[in-house]
Amino acid sequence: MANNASPLSDLASEFPLPTSRPSGAPKALEGIRVVDFTHFIAGPLATMMLADMGADVIKIEAVGRGDEFRYYPPGHPDDKTLGAPYLWANRNKRSIALDLKSPEGLKVALELIASADVVAENFSTGVMERLGLGYETCKALNPKLIYCSVSAYGREGSFADRLGFDPIAQAESGFVSMNGYADRMGVRALSPVMDISTAMMACNAMLGALFARERTGEGQSVEIALFDNAMLMTGYATMQQLFTGTEPQRHGNTSPDTCPSGVFQAADKPFYINCGNDKIFQRLAARVLERPDLANDPVLADRNGRMGRREELFSILNDAFEQQPWSYWQPRMREASIPCGEVRTVGEALRSKEARERGIVSRIRHSTLGWLPNISLPIRYSRTPVVDPKPAPLIGEHTLEILRDTLGYDVDRVEQLLQAGVACVDPGKLTTSAAAKAQKE
Repeated sequence: MANNASPLSDLASEFPLPTSRPSGAPKALEGIRVVDFTHFIAGPLATMMLADMGADVIKIEAVGRGDEFRYYPPGHPDDKTLGAPYLWANRNKRSIALDLKSPEGLKVALELIASADVVAENFSTGVMERLGLGYETCKALNPKLIYCSVSAYGREGSFADRLGFDPIAQAESGFVSMNGYADRMGVRALSPVMDISTAMMACNAMLGALFARERTGEGQSVEIALFDNAMLMTGYATMQQLFTGTEPQRHGNTSPDTCPSGVFQAADKPFYINCGNDKIFQRLAARVLERPDLANDPVLADRNGRMGRREELFSILNDAFEQQPWSYWQPRMREASIPCGEVRTVGEALRSKEARERGIVSRIRHSTLGWLPNISLPIRYSRTPVVDPKPAPLIGEHTLEILRDTLGYDVDRVEQLLQAGVACVDPGKLTTSAAAKAQKE
């Protein structure tokens, strides 16, 4: 169980169990099998979304250490292979540990692929081909297969060999240059926004390919590049640059396109307002601040006029807002339909009324480690609800189950693979000999 000094020991009192899906409800991807060779963030998060939708996602991990993302801190106090970031991106999967460099390990992987609907991988370019698991090989084995590759700069061309990580994509796409304050260098987003959005794109691409297969009966390869996606994530700034020839400037917490938009200070805490159009500003001035002079000002009535007087307007607003606490302003702005929200820490957001009402944070039971936190997907299906969450797997936690039940291997073959080190089970649960004995039983 978790150490009592760990915040994990407070999960039972802080967060509820997840709402169980209705008994007998169908799953959106029921019957779909995904063989998952991905690691780190973009690939695993994409396949986790498929798993949440009901797909059987089989995570292929290296014998011994498994997915390197397991060791990103903080690790679980009782099992360092289950770091918090890894748990966040690998829910509802089964893990088999294989030595893909051995002929027998490759054979097992190919047998899984032969029965799969989707293969997902995000190795460096050329690795899958060197292992004997490239698209053409898999396609010949399984013509209806969807084969999704997530790479840094694409699988072809002069940049195909480059490694890529989220901060590099943020930097090279121009994203960093847009964020921060004008008087200093641009800053990266701490959240891996490029990896997360690439995962969303990869999930969408796999779903689209599966839908196309339903209509055509044919599989296909699917490719998502981190850099391509990062360019999209700079938003409409790309089109603005092409229209004007000028580079986006850093504006801190304000907006170059709307006003007033930014962080303001109530008597007790900061909050954000976004007046995205003229009517919102009119309501803010007249109904929230009770300043008809501002609401009726012919210059301030126009977006461009407000932006031209931004410094003056912000000073007026801050002087007014600091007179009362957030508990005074929030209901007034809500009643007037002003887009606004308090500036929270991550911990405050996790425990907010909004997060609790939406059921975003829950606790789930691990077979050996007690309660673990769970962050749900923002997807709500009415007819095919997402599956009940199961914790991310230990290394090789399902090796026996997959070899025996999914592939139908007999006791002798399973024991041979385990003894040879071609496959392994979770070292924290069973030794190789004990696994073979359990298989016989």
